[in-house]
Amino acid sequence: MTATSLDRPFTVVSLLPRLLNTNGDAGNARVLAQRVRWSGHDARVVDVHSRADLPEHVDAVSIGSGTDAALLPARDALRTLVEELRLWSNSGVPILAVGTGWELLSWGSELPDGSVLEGLGLVAGHAVPRAARATDDIIVASKYGRLIGFENHARDYVGAEASPLGRVLYGTGNADAPASGPQIEGLTMGEVFCTHLHGPVLARNPALADHLLQAAFSRHDLEYARGATAESVDDTARTARNQVAVRLGQNAE
Repeated sequence: MTATSLDRPFTVVSLLPRLLNTNGDAGNARVLAQRVRWSGHDARVVDVHSRADLPEHVDAVSIGSGTDAALLPARDALRTLVEELRLWSNSGVPILAVGTGWELLSWGSELPDGSVLEGLGLVAGHAVPRAARATDDIIVASKYGRLIGFENHARDYVGAEASPLGRVLYGTGNADAPASGPQIEGLTMGEVFCTHLHGPVLARNPALADHLLQAAFSRHDLEYARGATAESVDDTARTARNQVAVRLGQNAE
């Protein structure tokens, strides 16, 4: 049996937005909540800076990116929430982690001085320094459509024992092009999605946002359908993506 509505607001948790919002990635939580409203359901964003801020119900989670100066305080804050993060990931709550937010969920990050900042160990792999920072547009072919964003990271990501988010058509992604095999970006593990794409990624790529919402709604035997307003907004996002793609030698969609 499929229900028609939650008996409470759909709740999106934005983790540590004061520390992890360097590239505007905390906006991903607002994108999810707004698309839920456009679909005809009530929704809210809860900023979580500590355990005391945790809401009773969590339907989706967004973790943004931050500076290296924020890595240690952000890691220590997330450690107090590790059991909740593990429960959410194991129970199918969609989690989006961008940039250093992703690194903090991993085994850890190697820093320029040779030290290692231990992560939470919730996703396989770790971050290692790059010779030069990757700062450019990035285009990724994925099962959620062609994803376009901006990458800005000083570390590659290695050892991910999970499916990639997609294949890099332009840009760097997890690492420079290998001698053999595809150049990949991000990782997915169940409904945990990790990526280098900023933008915020969900505003520029609403099909990915809708996948996360479909996963969240299905946990409550609900069907998610984007609203009429979302359709017109998505047309604008598609135009913006196509402008970037054509400028970088790709076909418009």
